[in-house]
Amino acid sequence: MAKVSINIATGTLQQEELIVGIDLGTTNSLVAVIHPDTRQPVALKDVDQTTLVPSILHFGEQGSISVGHSARPFLETDPSNTIYSVKRLMGKSYKDISQNSGFFSYKVIDDDSDRLVKIQVGQKFYSPIELSSYILAELKHRAEHVLKTNISKCVITVPAYFNDAQRQATRDAGKLAGLEVLRIINEPTAASLAYGIGLNQDESKTIAVYDLGGGTFDVSILKLTDGIFEVLSTHGDTYLGGDDFDHLIVKQFIAQLGLTEEELHTHKALAQTIRLSAEQAKKTLSDQTSFSAEIGGEKVHITRDEFESLIQPLIEKTLDSCRQSLKDSGLSPADIETIVMVGGSTRVPAVKNAVANFFGKAVNDTVNPDEVVALGAAIQADILAGNNKEVLLLDVTPLSLGIETMGGLMDVIIPRNSKIPSRAGRQYTTHKDGQSGIQIAVYQGERDLVKDNRKLAEFTLSGIPGMPAGLPKVDIQFILNTDGILQVKASELRSGIAQTIEVKPQYGLTDTEVENMLLASMTHAKEDIQLRALVEATTEAEQMLQLTENFLHKHQVHITEAEQASARLGMTQLQDAIQGKDKNAIMAATEALNQLTTPFAERVMDIAVGEALKGKEI
Repeated sequence: MAKVSINIATGTLQQEELIVGIDLGTTNSLVAVIHPDTRQPVALKDVDQTTLVPSILHFGEQGSISVGHSARPFLETDPSNTIYSVKRLMGKSYKDISQNSGFFSYKVIDDDSDRLVKIQVGQKFYSPIELSSYILAELKHRAEHVLKTNISKCVITVPAYFNDAQRQATRDAGKLAGLEVLRIINEPTAASLAYGIGLNQDESKTIAVYDLGGGTFDVSILKLTDGIFEVLSTHGDTYLGGDDFDHLIVKQFIAQLGLTEEELHTHKALAQTIRLSAEQAKKTLSDQTSFSAEIGGEKVHITRDEFESLIQPLIEKTLDSCRQSLKDSGLSPADIETIVMVGGSTRVPAVKNAVANFFGKAVNDTVNPDEVVALGAAIQADILAGNNKEVLLLDVTPLSLGIETMGGLMDVIIPRNSKIPSRAGRQYTTHKDGQSGIQIAVYQGERDLVKDNRKLAEFTLSGIPGMPAGLPKVDIQFILNTDGILQVKASELRSGIAQTIEVKPQYGLTDTEVENMLLASMTHAKEDIQLRALVEATTEAEQMLQLTENFLHKHQVHITEAEQASARLGMTQLQDAIQGKDKNAIMAATEALNQLTTPFAERVMDIAVGEALKGKEI
């Protein structure tokens, strides 16, 4: 068995192995490393001398998967099996993306629920975590090919605006790709490091990082003091980026072609051709005053003035975020000493000019905006590897802390390597009508099932007033202080019922035990993720069965015998699928039952609404 030396105070692995920095982007992803000779960060290139890996996946016949440049042509030739902009779906539920589902040419399963989104390709269902893991695996392969060494550890960047669910999803994607994610760091911090800001311990500075990528936007105000970055404020939109610039051009091209967006929903290949032409127009208009192309024998065109007029509301939206971020930090534009530009969309002259005018000073864009985040991640990785002693790293927790959820799953609330002190929380609800208490079990470890982790404490939040399932809001807060002592607070927000316990998460764990837990999480990563996916699919299926059973019983007077019979058959098929323990079969049967019952469920709801409007009791 391999021996890994771990510093319990920092949770970092102390060994000679190279640690890479990864920017997992909406449009493009890349991997960077500190060059062993020059000690400068460099983005790794492929055989064509390209640093960018398009964040695109194509699922071919016989289960073949292509990633990056090789997948791009399939955007037009096989759009329903080609996935792009998956970062926009990370940690998102169906409801989160319902307003933007038309943007995707592939099938995003929509049951109008709070469950995490899934993507259907053929008869298989994928989570954004699984899809992102394929991109990360491609970056891992590139690094190993260029560096001629095994790569198993990395730092991955995320927008500062990403929430707990999105950060955990990114961490899980790394695990599934065979990478130990030593740290998830904010993109603005990484970008600042790439500009050399913070590498001198005596430096003090206030920085604004304006990050406009393909799918996300955020602005962060950072205070740098004695080599330590502090995020004073961050604001943005995880659904605003260059993709939205493209979409506005698409709308203009559609109008010029005499088409409607509805028509394009049934012509995926044409929709992709128009989208790719719009993307090319955006890039061309950074250097030229007009763009024209032929699509299906028809000419489309747009000028730079027209383009800037179209995107002005979106640019103004980013400036509103800048105003809010400054307000939150108690600063004015004059207090900002450096404005760092990040993301390919900041190449648009109108964006650059608007930001410079807002802050009243020239922006700093000397480092390639596509590479700046990955380069900063490489610097952070080098610090973690112990090669840069000049930058102070805050203390971190060596193992993840979380609670048990349905199916015996570990729901991580404070991830491993989170800085201490740290606070994080999440909201849960009840699964049964009238449930008066919730048992809260606190665990520490890296495995997906709590049975493989270490139980720290257990208590019951009791006295919850009787309410229908799903109505109570139970807020669970983890507060980890500077001594590594964890305080867990649970409260039911509607009634005010609350309880607090204190836990010592590192008590009784030797260095060897921490090593073994980390090694087990790496060794079993693939089976853990697969098992988690099966448990989640099974839990969702069982909830679907219960909902359908309740609906059929409650509204049997409005449902025909034929509908009852078809629903019962669908339920039986779903029960059989659950017994078969095949994730894709369970999800397919769940989706089939959902589609089967939707028509008469909608009819029953219409009847119920009609009765209510007549003043009758439902």
